[in-house]
Amino acid sequence: MKRKLDANDVPSTEASAASDEKEITFESLNLDPRLRQALVKENFSKPTLVQSQAIPLALDGKDILARAKTGSGKTAAYVLPILQSILQRKINETSLKAISALILVPTRELAEQVQRVVVSFSSFCGKDIRSVNLTQKVSDAVQRAMLADFPDIVISTPARVLVNVNNSALSLDKLTHVVIDEADLVLSYGYEDDIDALSKAVPRGIQTFLMSATLTAEVDTLKSLFCRSPVILKLTEAEDEGDGISQFAVKCAEDEKFLLTYVIFKLQLVKGKCIIFVGDIDRCYRLKLFLEQFGIKSCVLNSELPANSRIHVVQEFNKGVYDIIIAADDQEVLGTKKIKKPTAEKEGDPEDAEAEIEDSSEDEVDQGPMTKTNSNKKQKLTGKQKDYGISRGIDFQNVACVLNFDLPTTSKSYTHRIGRTGRAGQTGMALSFVVPKEEFGKHKPTSHPTAKHDEAVLAKIVKRQAKLDREVKPYHFEMKQVDSFRYRMTDALRAVTRLAVQEARAREIRQELIKSEKLRRHFEENPDELRQLRHDGEIRAVRIQPHLKHVPEYLMPSKGKKGLVADGSVGYVGIGKTNENRIRKARERNRNKGKKGGAGGRKSDPLKTFNARGRKK
Repeated sequence: MKRKLDANDVPSTEASAASDEKEITFESLNLDPRLRQALVKENFSKPTLVQSQAIPLALDGKDILARAKTGSGKTAAYVLPILQSILQRKINETSLKAISALILVPTRELAEQVQRVVVSFSSFCGKDIRSVNLTQKVSDAVQRAMLADFPDIVISTPARVLVNVNNSALSLDKLTHVVIDEADLVLSYGYEDDIDALSKAVPRGIQTFLMSATLTAEVDTLKSLFCRSPVILKLTEAEDEGDGISQFAVKCAEDEKFLLTYVIFKLQLVKGKCIIFVGDIDRCYRLKLFLEQFGIKSCVLNSELPANSRIHVVQEFNKGVYDIIIAADDQEVLGTKKIKKPTAEKEGDPEDAEAEIEDSSEDEVDQGPMTKTNSNKKQKLTGKQKDYGISRGIDFQNVACVLNFDLPTTSKSYTHRIGRTGRAGQTGMALSFVVPKEEFGKHKPTSHPTAKHDEAVLAKIVKRQAKLDREVKPYHFEMKQVDSFRYRMTDALRAVTRLAVQEARAREIRQELIKSEKLRRHFEENPDELRQLRHDGEIRAVRIQPHLKHVPEYLMPSKGKKGLVADGSVGYVGIGKTNENRIRKARERNRNKGKKGGAGGRKSDPLKTFNARGRKK
């Protein structure tokens, strides 16, 4: 431990991962037996680095500002101390009824994740712990009724909290804990006014947790608004974000992105689950319709879909129901993030500060210089998207590959995107398509405006990854072998018109609205109809061409057969019917019994069967 002055010249305690005096276990933390029982049920054997550092400090009542990578266990690091504090207070004050903890998150998806963690850890606490997620799609009257019963923990985005504070449905008078999760994103998502108002409404002197993947200007602002003199945890694990990821970049023309994507998935060059990042929502549906024609199923994920549908897609993807998600990271694409002067060097982290400077310059190149006024206008125009993002916050599990179909506009966004794979000590792969400047705009139907600066962005990405001792390797496809698939790609792309994309986009929204939470009970009673809830069904907005779904023998590369199946079968389907219908075959056999040469029948003797009198009537 060492003392350090923060931005307000107040001594703060900074802890690092190197100060491990002894190994900390969940048993040594003296948690409530009910919490320990829940940890055993959830297979939490030992604390992660952020949990072992943060939980003891939190139990001592310290304010905490923790920087740790996404997926490192930050949620449990603040949920467990909060639950322990509430349970301890209820032992001393049996009649206690008050909202004790407020957890602020930037997105609805993250709110749902935090709610699940709270519920799982409090599963053995009976009615002693009650939590409410205010981001659910319910009316104000229902939310007022939920809050009237004084739940112990409230989880929400800042905007929803402020609405309920202003209409007196939510009282913060007896609040003891405030958490801001993904603190570096909250202000970037357009919640500045809400956060400022909440900082005045929250009682002074309560315990505060700021959890973030990076220490940025936004985190510094939040620290000055909510914290007294927090303990700063800058945690770097042995296997940090991106260390287990093999990174590759492929230079190709705009239409060749579609060709290579088709080849990668049809020939199963990538095994396991994959997230494909595209430039905007239209690109989601263009790529999905393109892949559908080859029999490749995928889901789309973007801010336009209802929140329940987005959450359901992520849950099913994590369970292994779907293998491919086509995602539009709207926050990165729309340019709603505001550029602020880097202040990371205040915290003694010049690397983060330099990264911010680089990203700011990139934003100016790709999006155009953005003044504060223009940024605010854009945020108002895109209010629907401000509480949504894919590359950060959402917990994707066991992702084998991240495919940057459209390269992000900043090196920081690239780092967060590839961080969806190679997590929890696993290995992963990141493959990025890069359009050379001379190829930009040559194929109008597949062109995307951000691709104009792909080479400049790639240079910044390579530079930043090199500082982290990671390499982005060039990858070269054998285009001679891939060229044999080109006419099929052209045929499929021709069918995916702009009108078809718009129709698919509208149809998908209608379908997802039908698959709402109100129908869940019906499908529980009728499990055979559950398949109607699948998100990777064919949209059928373009003409279906059955021959594209199968790869003929003559198109296969020499090494392609081994990649598909061990016996060399490549999915060939003949013109005739290859599978026999057992029932039809049995009927035909019975029908032909007794006939000469009939299937399964005996040869009849004409002398024995001859009847001179003729058939009886």
